[in-house]
Amino acid sequence: MPRPSRELEITVELVTRLLRAQAPSLADRRPVFEAEGWDNVMFRLGDDLAVRLPRRQLGADLLAVEQRWLETAAAGIGLEVPRHVVIGAPAEGYPWPWSVVTWIAGEAADEEPSGSAQMAGLADALTALHRPAPDDAPISPFRGSPLEGRRDAAEARAARVSELNPEAGRTLWTAWREAAELPAPAPARWIHGDLHPGNLIVRAGRLVGIIDWGDLGAGDPATDLAVAYHLLEDPGDRHAFLNACGADGQTRLRARGWAAHIALALYEAGDPRHDELARRITRRLRQELRPR
Repeated sequence: MPRPSRELEITVELVTRLLRAQAPSLADRRPVFEAEGWDNVMFRLGDDLAVRLPRRQLGADLLAVEQRWLETAAAGIGLEVPRHVVIGAPAEGYPWPWSVVTWIAGEAADEEPSGSAQMAGLADALTALHRPAPDDAPISPFRGSPLEGRRDAAEARAARVSELNPEAGRTLWTAWREAAELPAPAPARWIHGDLHPGNLIVRAGRLVGIIDWGDLGAGDPATDLAVAYHLLEDPGDRHAFLNACGADGQTRLRARGWAAHIALALYEAGDPRHDELARRITRRLRQELRPR
């Protein structure tokens, strides 16, 4: 699906007013637009900080989860995560919470791939993250729950992909269906929820950080382990990564299903980078589904 429309305009002038009112120690820094995603707009504040502001109500809901839970959930994972410097409140005509966070220097893993040698660091981080979540942990509306509840949407997407590429549609639907038939794991564990290459930060060829924790919550760790199909071309490397994460046979199948689920959505995003990632995931799933 294409990127949702923003629900209000976010300008440098607005950010400046918010900083003057709620973070006067930072008011002398001029915000510089950095990026606009599906849920947030980001401005740089010098070399070490950034301002994140939701661009729609759903983004505000996700940002509130990140503000409340990130420090608890990501403690001890061994990689950098954005640290909240300011938790901003609605003001100056802006209706939602917003944040000033530390900036993690580097490039997204889809711009500067980390390679299999660095994936051990990610396996260690996910092993630390995927501990049982408390009873009051948030639950993402989009990630971590059993795939079976998303069958209608996935089947419709697979049919649309099949119209253009029958083999891709068949591959993704097979991987999705096999995973959806498995029981949900227990207990629910902390997951990042949106672990794709754009949210992994690489510096000098080394994986150093994980960003964008809005889908953080209690759920199925296989959701995060689908990243193996985003990043690793060689089946042996994927096997080694999943081994390092402690994934059993059913967890691997669920990870494969989540990779297919994400690829089906990426094919509809209408973005060249998303199209390329969807093709990579499909190719890697086909390697494992092909009869031997």
